[in-house]
Amino acid sequence: MKISIVIPALNEEGIVGKTVKSVPIKELEEKGFETEIIVVDNASTDKTAEEASEAGAKVVYEKKRGYGNAYLRGFKEAKGDIIVMGDADGTYPLNTTYKFIQPLINEKADFVMGSRLKGDIQKGAMPALHRYIGNPFLTWMLNSLFSTGISDAHCGMRAIKKEALNKLPLRSGGMEFASEMVIEASRKNLKIAEIPITYYPREGESKLSSFADGWRHLRFMMLYRPTPFLLVPGLVVLLLGITLMIGVSLLSQSRWNSLILGSLLLIVGYQMLLAWIHFGAFGETYGVAHSSDVIKKFMSYHSLGKELLLGVILLIAGGIVGVNVLYTWSASGFGGLYQTWSAIMALVLCILGIQTIFSGIFLSLMLLNNSDKSD
Repeated sequence: MKISIVIPALNEEGIVGKTVKSVPIKELEEKGFETEIIVVDNASTDKTAEEASEAGAKVVYEKKRGYGNAYLRGFKEAKGDIIVMGDADGTYPLNTTYKFIQPLINEKADFVMGSRLKGDIQKGAMPALHRYIGNPFLTWMLNSLFSTGISDAHCGMRAIKKEALNKLPLRSGGMEFASEMVIEASRKNLKIAEIPITYYPREGESKLSSFADGWRHLRFMMLYRPTPFLLVPGLVVLLLGITLMIGVSLLSQSRWNSLILGSLLLIVGYQMLLAWIHFGAFGETYGVAHSSDVIKKFMSYHSLGKELLLGVILLIAGGIVGVNVLYTWSASGFGGLYQTWSAIMALVLCILGIQTIFSGIFLSLMLLNNSDKSD
């Protein structure tokens, strides 16, 4: 069998050579494995490529920066039956490669994940924010949404059979690639195993951005599963807003605070529902997720025509109410405005109408690249 070690690198001069040399090539050869080490130079501006090459790695170049872009390039170059993933900064124990791939060799797994949280995180290797909040939270969310059953969703040391990798439709270019790989592995019913590892402090400057990278992972999960993020809370907020507005209308139209709050909740809830449709339509259109039947109906021009018609009706209704308010106000000599409830209703109807119209336009633009779904 042949093993490919794929290592993405961006400005890792001073450590990438050590990382390459840490791969136990001799041990692997003694066990009957041919080994290749591929370092993907992700548009470095230092001597990363030269250092990696001198250490014995095959260097390939990927000008488009991004964690996912680097790995996608490396996977294309890899010839191994087993592909091992690890960073160039010395944080992962690539010297334990043979032990790490045992579940693949023994046919007990198709995909192996390292677990830093079950292993040993050395002092200074992981910020407290990542260790105790960010990583556990994102891992919990990934497990809850996709039933992956792992303890460290963003560990970068992984190994996968080439035949299993070929089943995964991976395409993300950034840090969300780490989540995409786990999600797709779960969706394809790959057997996933975890191996506790030691996580070391990195050498050189970190490329991670805690909040930006965390948002990228969260956004990607929303793309795959928009319902718990947008539909459920959107319906709750929308119904609460409608309830407040109806309550004020029936009980006392002078309760302006409740009326304004109800209007705000109604608009926000409605926008969340539209966002749910947009996320689902994008995922379906670009092949990254399979949407519900409701969203698929919105993706037909027939339904889009209805959405545009609804938006126009809401806008016209709001305009009629607004014109009536202005007429009554002008008839009173533009004194005190005693139709506040009607004015707020006009505002809400117009906003909902505009939101609906632009939502329909946005969906139709998304379908320009999907002519087979726009018939």
